[in-house]
Amino acid sequence: MLKKHDFTAGIKAGLPIGLGYFAVSIAIGMYWAQGKLPPLSSAVFSLTNMSSTGQFAGITIIAAQGGLVELAVTTALVNLRYLLMSTSLSQRLTSTNPRPVGSLKRMVMALGVTDEIYAINIGRAHVGFAHYLGSMILPILGWVSGTLVGAYVGEALPKAVENAAGILLYAMFIAIVMPPFKQSSQVKIVVAIAAGTSVALAFAPVVSQLSSGWRIIIATLVAAGIGATFFPHQEPATGPQLSGGEAEKAGEL
Repeated sequence: MLKKHDFTAGIKAGLPIGLGYFAVSIAIGMYWAQGKLPPLSSAVFSLTNMSSTGQFAGITIIAAQGGLVELAVTTALVNLRYLLMSTSLSQRLTSTNPRPVGSLKRMVMALGVTDEIYAINIGRAHVGFAHYLGSMILPILGWVSGTLVGAYVGEALPKAVENAAGILLYAMFIAIVMPPFKQSSQVKIVVAIAAGTSVALAFAPVVSQLSSGWRIIIATLVAAGIGATFFPHQEPATGPQLSGGEAEKAGEL
């Protein structure tokens, strides 16, 4: 009964995410159509790579007929944050959990590691398979179906409308970046470095001959490397030190 309740709670938690994913992934599907790629295969693409940035980079490389190594390296870099999320989740699935999660179930859960699904699960006292599985279902359905709708709609649109609609994807990325961009001068510097590097690579005599995928890789490494070197993440200041008993109680909370 407890597992059924957790599963139902996960479904309810995933409903608004699924609706949001459907709307956002339409832009992914339309970008897929711009690359003259088969519409039906966009569903497989979204099911196996639930990442807007990863899919954007992947579609760019696939449409340009880039190599497999280029595709793998690019998507690995832009999706690197999911490695950190997965590591964080794995710490909540250890033997301290009243219902430990086995390896096979962890593999299923790994398919649904996205920013939003991670957020609604990591805040729970215990991350269990039933709730996590429930929270995955509607977001995955929304993401895949939205991509499919966008791919078919993009294929049917007139060329002028299709080109105009292509701005949707860029608007989505701007919407993601703007909140931290406005709040942090460090983020502004890193964004400027990434944009400047990308422009320089596009016009530099030798590197401009590189495919778009390799230019994305270089720009990502340069901006991330400079940001990590000069603007390392600072841990928030902690309050007064707690005694052993107080710290144990705080950990339980």
